[in-house]
Amino acid sequence: MESFNAASTEDLRRCLLSCLHSARWSRRVADHRPYPDLDSLLAAADEAAYDLTWADLSEALAAESLPALPPDTYSAAHTALDAAHAAYEARFGHVFVICLDGVSPSEVLDRLLEAIRSRLANDPEEERGVVADELRRLARERLISALRRAGDRASDHDAPAPGR
Repeated sequence: MESFNAASTEDLRRCLLSCLHSARWSRRVADHRPYPDLDSLLAAADEAAYDLTWADLSEALAAESLPALPPDTYSAAHTALDAAHAAYEARFGHVFVICLDGVSPSEVLDRLLEAIRSRLANDPEEERGVVADELRRLARERLISALRRAGDRASDHDAPAPGR
């Protein structure tokens, strides 16, 4: 948390935009520093995500892509996923997003296909709520990962901590 709180505004916003590509979200999270602990940061990040408008979410969606499939996934699976994604994008007008944190690599394809097919039945307003929640979850997981990487670099005596 120390390096997060001490990072330059520019470095921090760049890091935050890699977690969720929303200028409004990154500004709000950065502007409320310092955070006393990880839980406070995550609560602030969640709150900022809940306050995003559809325009803010659309900005974030424009930078998203489907999760990568494990390298040994067979080509027919890629075809099925591409078709499901195309149907989703045609229905809702944006990329499909899902947080797959904690899903084992062997289950990624099944989880993706199941979620896309299930969510295709949503009406557009319902799907907006699901998308907002998935983006919030993605931002949270990416933020935790970024902090872990920064902590790993800070503990390495040969590498400076980010923002320092």
